[in-house]
Amino acid sequence: MTPGPMSVDTPHGEAQVELDDTAGPRGLLVLGHGAGGGVEAPDLLGARAAARDAGLAVARVLQPYRVAGRKAPAPAAQLDAAWAAVVAHLAGLLPGVPQIHGGRSSGARVACRGAAALGPVGVLALAFPLLAPARRDGTRPDRGPEIDAVTVPVLAVSGANDRFGVPAPSATREVVVLAGDHSLRARGPVAAAVRPWLEGLLEGLPMRTPAP
Repeated sequence: MTPGPMSVDTPHGEAQVELDDTAGPRGLLVLGHGAGGGVEAPDLLGARAAARDAGLAVARVLQPYRVAGRKAPAPAAQLDAAWAAVVAHLAGLLPGVPQIHGGRSSGARVACRGAAALGPVGVLALAFPLLAPARRDGTRPDRGPEIDAVTVPVLAVSGANDRFGVPAPSATREVVVLAGDHSLRARGPVAAAVRPWLEGLLEGLPMRTPAP
């Protein structure tokens, strides 16, 4: 399989995937972007570097609405359906390779919502937005149930000053709080937080033999 950019048809338009492959990857980390951003966000690149160092392939997914040039995010159901289509496509390219799903902000929410149905071995939630932006009446809907519903291991990495809040640790969720805010621009510290979690998650899984 040739690494690089690829297009994937989804029920809601074309998604673009930046794939970094490695011979005989131990796993595949699939990452989604924030609501108005893209796949070059510093925390996504930090997670990518950590995964590559740990021997994983990495796929960074640009949702169809961003491919079409829109910044306003699509409805959650459309995001989730497009994500599921990309994940299925990647599973066909790398059959039998365990997948870890994740992303930043909106992308982390998509990964959490899809975890039960799509079967990743873990979820990486970067800058998970625990509270929605304030409504006109001042209320802020709680998005905690999305991440709380994930039953596989979760690593949540957040900035200490994230205005959307920081998830709490749980029996299945490790939380790392770094200096910074919701943007998580400290690429190096993100990579340092993510790599040992990835290593621990994949420990004990069989190593794949590189293809001839």
